[in-house]
Amino acid sequence: MAVSRTDTSLLGRWWWSVDRWTLAALLALVAIGYVMMLSASPAVAERIGASSRHMFLLRQVFYSTIAVCVMIVVSLATPRWVLRLALLGALGALALTALTLVIGVEIKGARRWLPIPGLSLQPSEFLKPCLAVVCGWLLAEGKRTRRFPGMLIAFIFIGIVAVLLKQQPDIGMLAVIVMVFLAQLFVSGINLLLVAVGGAGIVGLGFLAYALQPHVRSRVQRFLDPEAGDNFQIRMSLEAFGNGGLLGRGPGEGRVKDVLPDAHADFVFPVVGEEFGLVVCLVILAIFAFVVIRGLVRLMPERDPFVSLAATGLLTQFGLQAFINMGSSLHLIPTKGMTLPFVSYGGSSVIALAIGMGFLLALTRRRTQRAEESQAFLPSGGRMPVMT
Repeated sequence: MAVSRTDTSLLGRWWWSVDRWTLAALLALVAIGYVMMLSASPAVAERIGASSRHMFLLRQVFYSTIAVCVMIVVSLATPRWVLRLALLGALGALALTALTLVIGVEIKGARRWLPIPGLSLQPSEFLKPCLAVVCGWLLAEGKRTRRFPGMLIAFIFIGIVAVLLKQQPDIGMLAVIVMVFLAQLFVSGINLLLVAVGGAGIVGLGFLAYALQPHVRSRVQRFLDPEAGDNFQIRMSLEAFGNGGLLGRGPGEGRVKDVLPDAHADFVFPVVGEEFGLVVCLVILAIFAFVVIRGLVRLMPERDPFVSLAATGLLTQFGLQAFINMGSSLHLIPTKGMTLPFVSYGGSSVIALAIGMGFLLALTRRRTQRAEESQAFLPSGGRMPVMT
């Protein structure tokens, strides 16, 4: 892409200010997702009797193309517009998440999806990136303006989300949102004693979920004792990694996709391990680590607390979701139905991830003080910290 440094158009300014290495890494994950859908999805489509064996592949191409466009468009935004979009998105996703409890589609005992023609929308997916940005702004504004109860509002927001997700139930999603918020609290400079109290609270909530939620108890028991229940997916997943070895059996030569019901979604990583081996698995792991570490390094000289806190939340969410997916496949943690970002099949999940990474790219763009001075979205008319 040839764009002159003297090009002052919107696209030209974006190209020379955006983090192109992070953008390239994210596009690489999308490309890997295409390859894995081409390999894993036909077997799944045939097993469920789909009208076309390439149904999931075509849908993934459609969703991922939209996701890339959304990510680039969102990355054009200024910090002020990132905040506005996130606030509107958080309120809308919160309302739709509440709506799932009324008219949501029940799948495997949980009401997390809204019935939309051609798509099962999971509104809570959009809560994650939007809530990270909104909470980052509330914490930053609370520290800047003593009379503004930013931390209190953030806790109330998280509490409302926790009640809704518990009712669905979606304990895994709740755990991710809470851990992202705790990471933001830590970066904001909160007292370490309060961080310890928050960590103890998470442990307590974990024991409570284990005691009150049968599906949580079942997953933990199966993780601790493989003989305690049905561990078919984990057993086949570990067998796939063993069969793949160092270099894999070759593209399309895997067998685990013929038996795993979620080989194209939550368990796409074992398909990678069996067909492409340990080397490619490590490459994918390195790409995720690169995005997170590079993002954190770029934030080190950042003097805008809103950007630092919001981007930290987005990076924590991205890395945590990847870890949960890969850790579940490798039996390092109890199983949790969570997609591998941009690699697994998904509709609402891949669009939500694209929005989150678009926010990240927008917040970490290089900007001049003159170009980025802006009025914050505050009823009081206060000013958002200026990026330099």
